[in-house]
Amino acid sequence: MQQNEIGLISDLEDKFAGCLVGGAIGDGLGTSTEWRTPAAIRERFGGRVEDFAPPFAPKPDGRHKGDGRVSDDSLMVQALCRAYLAKGGHLDAHDMATYLVPEIFDKPIWVPEYQRDMLLIERLFYPEKYLLLRLRLAGANPREGGIGNMVNCGAAMYAAPVGLMNAGDPDLAYQRALNIFSAHQYSYGLEAAAIMAACIAEAVRPSASVDSIVAAALRLAKDGTRSALEAVIAAARTLDTTDDLIIQHTLRSAMEPFDTVRGGVDEIDRVGGYPSQYHAIEEVPIALAFLVVARGDFRTAVLGAVNYGRDSDSIAGMVGAIIGALRGKRALPDYWAREIAVRNRIDFDANAHALYELFIREYAAEYQRAQQRQAELAAQMGRVPHG
Repeated sequence: MQQNEIGLISDLEDKFAGCLVGGAIGDGLGTSTEWRTPAAIRERFGGRVEDFAPPFAPKPDGRHKGDGRVSDDSLMVQALCRAYLAKGGHLDAHDMATYLVPEIFDKPIWVPEYQRDMLLIERLFYPEKYLLLRLRLAGANPREGGIGNMVNCGAAMYAAPVGLMNAGDPDLAYQRALNIFSAHQYSYGLEAAAIMAACIAEAVRPSASVDSIVAAALRLAKDGTRSALEAVIAAARTLDTTDDLIIQHTLRSAMEPFDTVRGGVDEIDRVGGYPSQYHAIEEVPIALAFLVVARGDFRTAVLGAVNYGRDSDSIAGMVGAIIGALRGKRALPDYWAREIAVRNRIDFDANAHALYELFIREYAAEYQRAQQRQAELAAQMGRVPHG
């Protein structure tokens, strides 16, 4: 990371690093408990999970989730960072075809679950493979690439870099995310990605707080996503307990009316995955709920999400990224921050620094354009008689 004259990185760069590292920590902790119940988690691990834990159960195909190994969530975050750097500027839907698809289909990377170099596309779930299908094989208009996909959290799970590249401006992050991720998702899956980006953009503001992040999400959210956020956040504000079972029951009861993945993890009844104005994905509202429950404390929020179960790696990764952006890397547990990099062979600091440097260049150019626009409009407005 770049250091100033007293040997410290800037607060903003520290927030960039905190976002990337915090998200990966949550992801790496959550891979041990993904799609389990709090009761099953306690039985398997002899209590709640409070550190990197081994896999819940062996995988028949040789995959090894757990032990701090991140999932496709963090790998897609890193791929999107590389796409930004390859473009050398802000992305749009068309750039997803030009710059992101090669990152997931043409360039082998280290995939921790398999402990080998491989194409990321081989690790992705079907809704994420849709990027390749639509943007390269089908040649769809990138702005319509997400149409017809299964609506899920696949875009929201890697939306954090969009928030960082629009640091301090949640409205702009929301609008740009809608453009970018229209190549991947639609309906409430696209909405969730835009809200996640907006939360990150708000979190890095110097005066940001838990309340301001939640307020930005509620102000910008539409349709079922807004309704789900209102219900789940209201439920979170009633909680005054550390009991994972009570927290999970309270939050899940508030979320279930809006979710298309109904029932417990053992008897899932998928009633959707289709476009809807009345539904929402679970991960973003629950992540913000844990932000509220923990009052912005990283360890409490991330471990709460890990022990919530269900899509725990995505939920913990999202709230970890938000709090990492809010508090900065300096506020993250040192052991987790070191281990997540080592266990996954990812240099988060270098990637955060490169993205930060790109943001600084882009922000300076945007500021210059804004000044020029203001001067030109002021000159014209000065010639217009009033009254």
